[in-house]
Amino acid sequence: MDQLTHPDIASDISAVEVNRVSKIFGGEQEVRALDDVSVSIRRNEFFTLLGPSGCGKTTLLRLIAGFEPPTMGTLQLGGRDISRLPPNQRPINTVFQNYALFPHMSVAGNIAFGLEMLGKPKSEIAETVDRMLRLVQMEPLKNRRTSEISGGQQQRVALARALAPHPEVLLLDEPLSALDLKLRKEMQIELKRLQHETGITFIFVTHDQEEALTMSDRIAVMSAGKILQIGSPRDIYERPAERFVANFIGESNFLDAELTGNTVTLRAGGRFDVTVPHGVADGAVSVLIRPEHASLRAGQPSGNEIAAVIENIVYSGDATAVHLRLETGELVKVRMANAPGSDDALPGLGGTVAMSFAPGAITVLRD
Repeated sequence: MDQLTHPDIASDISAVEVNRVSKIFGGEQEVRALDDVSVSIRRNEFFTLLGPSGCGKTTLLRLIAGFEPPTMGTLQLGGRDISRLPPNQRPINTVFQNYALFPHMSVAGNIAFGLEMLGKPKSEIAETVDRMLRLVQMEPLKNRRTSEISGGQQQRVALARALAPHPEVLLLDEPLSALDLKLRKEMQIELKRLQHETGITFIFVTHDQEEALTMSDRIAVMSAGKILQIGSPRDIYERPAERFVANFIGESNFLDAELTGNTVTLRAGGRFDVTVPHGVADGAVSVLIRPEHASLRAGQPSGNEIAAVIENIVYSGDATAVHLRLETGELVKVRMANAPGSDDALPGLGGTVAMSFAPGAITVLRD
């Protein structure tokens, strides 16, 4: 098959289309790493595959790159079938966890290497390298060997090298995992800036929920080889489709309740109007309440408030987490933003408080 080049693609065609893809690894015990996965990734989108280790996210990335063939299903790039196309014939580049830089080469030499392998003219290579150095803010270090620069600088070089041929899609396999916390947060913003400035589709793999929420246009949450939910960071966090997604993204309180129509009654007390997800029937249900969506006041409850006893108080600078036990024995965490005098608003350990929820704070879940 001829090499896949950059076609003029209609704007309504997805960058990557995964259609009912499964990947089965053989051996004594057959492993289904991907199970009937379908997803459409838009052009110029920062799309994240999020999930725990072993959920299939890296396997899906490798199928898109061409490092593994699908057992079943098809993959399309810009409307063309690439299911059996070798990696070197796909306009796709990958940034790996270890960056895979050449330590004996300079920063500029590493960026130029892929272009040289493609047989680009020297003048074009020089111009592209200069542009990439400016893009990743590495111009002062262009002549330094990559073995002589920091981990964060190496990551920038790896990005510049992958972006230099201007691929249609850039795949990123947990590239921030080796960086310290402060640098990782800085690079999250940097990656989003690079994606916006280049207009290239980024497909990012991570198990870090904060990375996914910070950078993504959309997130696909994966578990056991399946995609459980796709949506914007706000959708995934505030409207999780099922308990696994709610538990994996952010801190969560799960409470037992009874659903009747559009009304949910918590076992701990209180009746609330809710939006019921498709497929959830009347009866016993679990509900999600995020710690920041609950509030507390000293004293006994009234109306729809719920009685709780303070078991622990954890101060963390900008916020305070209050750990509570309800009369049902259920445990709840409430996180409150700190303000002057807020430490005097509640009783100490063992004190009774009344807990209430913001409108729309209760989410009914599929188990």
